[in-house]
Amino acid sequence: MSARAVFGEPSYARFWLARVCSTMSFQMVAVAVGWQVYALTHSTFALGMVGLVQFLPMLLLMLLVGHVADRFNRRTIIAICQVVESLTVASLALATFFHRLHPAGIFCAVALIGAARAFESPSTQALVPTLVEPEMVPQAIAWSSSANQTSSIIGPALGGLLYALGAQIPYALCAVLFLTASSLSISIRPRRAAVAKNAPTATSIFSGIHYIREHKNILGAISLDLFVVLLGGATALLPAYAHDILHTGPWGLGLLRLSPAIGALSTSVFLAHNPIRRRAGGKMFTAVVIFGLATVAFAYSRSIWLSMALLVVLGSADVVSVVVRSSLVQLETPDEMRGRVSAVNSLFIGTSNQLGEFESGVTASWFGLIPATVIGGVGSIVIALLWTRLFPGLRKLQTLSSRPS
Repeated sequence: MSARAVFGEPSYARFWLARVCSTMSFQMVAVAVGWQVYALTHSTFALGMVGLVQFLPMLLLMLLVGHVADRFNRRTIIAICQVVESLTVASLALATFFHRLHPAGIFCAVALIGAARAFESPSTQALVPTLVEPEMVPQAIAWSSSANQTSSIIGPALGGLLYALGAQIPYALCAVLFLTASSLSISIRPRRAAVAKNAPTATSIFSGIHYIREHKNILGAISLDLFVVLLGGATALLPAYAHDILHTGPWGLGLLRLSPAIGALSTSVFLAHNPIRRRAGGKMFTAVVIFGLATVAFAYSRSIWLSMALLVVLGSADVVSVVVRSSLVQLETPDEMRGRVSAVNSLFIGTSNQLGEFESGVTASWFGLIPATVIGGVGSIVIALLWTRLFPGLRKLQTLSSRPS
């Protein structure tokens, strides 16, 4: 089977393009918001607050969004969320243009985007297996990851360059891209019906949590991602590294943000052509250790080019864990529960990314930029070694099952 066979499905091709537009917009917004907040406050704590206000809606809406994804049309949910994101970013563009933007306003906008993504993310994850045949799901997930990484390469670089012309410019472009993604999403036609119409009950609301708790490999994989990125994620501190350590401007921040995506894109494309067929668990744990080592080395770099190279290695290692975890979650979950399980998974991802940004900002304000990053990298390695003992079945996992347990 050709590695590009998934694109023979028109709906998957539209889904992939929508993912590119949506993720590119989100990455451009992240660069603009990060630089704008730091320029207004010169506070690493404020940078951490950006992550916290994104995370809180995910936490508060977790149980609701899973049921919405399983009960209603997933492509419609995704399209509506992207319209909300477009309108929110457009308001940032207008407020910036008229010089009416305050950090509190940025935090409110980021919280609204976080709420929209809380609904969008589980619906997106649960939609992928309905667009292709079951045996093509791992490749579809790998190509979906490549869409994220492609956007994460173009978005930060483009966002940094456009920010130099005025912060309203990247915001305005993002508003257009979110609308484009919404148009593509609403045109998707899944191969199989994928939503359950049963009314929610107390038992079904918590069933996603129960399912993950009962399936140790899934629990181990997503909790590993939670703690590793929570400790080791230095992305939130990149504006401070660019400004204070590497002494560069918005363009340098854009280069730093795109570097992990270069490594992740190359690795995700490789995995799309060469799926992991053996020692999946062992390779995931090895990648996490490499992620931690690259984080520690990045902390001590004083060259933007060396920092970029280390971030490339970091992104490459991270995507191995992403592909293994995502394939495991989607393939071992029945379709009627994918929304609820994906909602919990999205919370774990959101926790590791957004709450990790908050943790990074707080520890940097306490200990300084470099010690906080080193602590995070070492912590990632420790967690990986500990998880190999706590979840021996995950460590011994050979292949990714194509059938739910």
